[in-house]
Amino acid sequence: MLNDFKKVVLFGIGSVADTFEKASKMVDEMVEKGKLTVNEGKELTEELKRNIKTKTEEVKDTVENKIVPLTKDDIISILKEMNFASKDDINELKERLDKLENK
Repeated sequence: MLNDFKKVVLFGIGSVADTFEKASKMVDEMVEKGKLTVNEGKELTEELKRNIKTKTEEVKDTVENKIVPLTKDDIISILKEMNFASKDDINELKERLDKLENK
């Protein structure tokens, strides 16, 4: 499960990088067409880089702070909340079945 989550995060980062490349190309095209000055294009590209770097760091920090390994007690608690039968519950049912079969 942790590996799947890492893959999703890495996919997101890859998407951001791809988006940056496309945005940079669009800025370059606007500069070529004269809709932006060279300086405006450079400023816009730098702003994109800063925003992407900031967002990537935020996501990384969030992921690192949110992912913690589950302890045995955590797993037991989750199973109880989901109303799963414990080993003792199953053994008790087996004993009751054995008693009923013996009658």
